[in-house]
Amino acid sequence: MNVVKTNIPDVIIFEPKVFGDDRGFFFESFNAKVFEQATGLSPHFVQDNHSKSAKNVLRGLHYQIEQAQGKLVRVTQGEVFDVAVDLRASSPTFGKWESTILSNENKRQMWIPPGFAHGFLVLSETAEFLYKTTDFYAPQHECCLKWDDPVVAIQWPTQASPLLSAKDSMGLSLHDAKKFA
Repeated sequence: MNVVKTNIPDVIIFEPKVFGDDRGFFFESFNAKVFEQATGLSPHFVQDNHSKSAKNVLRGLHYQIEQAQGKLVRVTQGEVFDVAVDLRASSPTFGKWESTILSNENKRQMWIPPGFAHGFLVLSETAEFLYKTTDFYAPQHECCLKWDDPVVAIQWPTQASPLLSAKDSMGLSLHDAKKFA
């Protein structure tokens, strides 16, 4: 597995070695030893989630201020623009964001540690998005950072207005959002 460092040191991209032939393909999607060597962490994943979304759907930017979740994310069908925003107030990269394209073609995964908001924009006609979390979903602690906050200034690869849930359309600005220590 190839480990790709990003401009935010705690956000890491994993590129699996894919073995394919005329029958199909095989790859190792998770290896605890490789993950620990890359991150210095040995997370205990407690929940797997799977969503399907249509083109131009934007989900996020979500985080839980309590029961903070680390997420290992990937796409099994389609293509998304995946984003992590550092919300750790004491971090030198506070308010900065990192992104990558995740797709069934490139089979990349991105590690988003606790303390980050996460979201994605669907670029293909549909996309199936899978992710492992290090803590359980706790709706009472869920927060949402505004997807188009001008201070964060994410460069989303679309000119059209994305399709948002009612909850996501109520996201808060970086200034007003709850932050991690």
